[in-house]
Amino acid sequence: MLRHVLGKALRFLGYTVQYGCIAHCAFEYLGGVVVCSGPSMEPTIQNSDIVFSENLSRHFYCIRKGDIVIVKSPNDPKSNICKRVIGLEGDKVCTSNPSDFLKSHSYVPKGHVWLEGDNLRNSTDSRCYGPVPYGLIRGRICFKIWPLNDFGLLRASPNGHRFLDD
Repeated sequence: MLRHVLGKALRFLGYTVQYGCIAHCAFEYLGGVVVCSGPSMEPTIQNSDIVFSENLSRHFYCIRKGDIVIVKSPNDPKSNICKRVIGLEGDKVCTSNPSDFLKSHSYVPKGHVWLEGDNLRNSTDSRCYGPVPYGLIRGRICFKIWPLNDFGLLRASPNGHRFLDD
């Protein structure tokens, strides 16, 4: 009797570990569902919108200018932020706020990206904390899931003029 119960418990534990590993790999390498909060990505992503984030792009270094990414916050490593990639390593970026009279520019260092929210007047982003290491990128947002009337691919940046080309 004890052998039977112990056998079932060990089988259950084995299956739990196996499925736990599969789930971990799926969420770490394939992607997952993310609830976005805060006003920094408006009008593209509203507070409480639900999006799908894929994680393969970051592993294969396929992140491009204009992509919206989920990143570990440089200010608080326990939280994630959602921002748009404005510049990749070596790119010249505008580091000043839109309301500044004199515009300042800088180059994104090797191994970093420049991130900004679409709502430039209400976003804490690279203009505050500087370039972000590529390793902090968790995933790239592919499409919006919720609300259903906005389901589909995300719209282009309302700040496309901030993408500088040399």
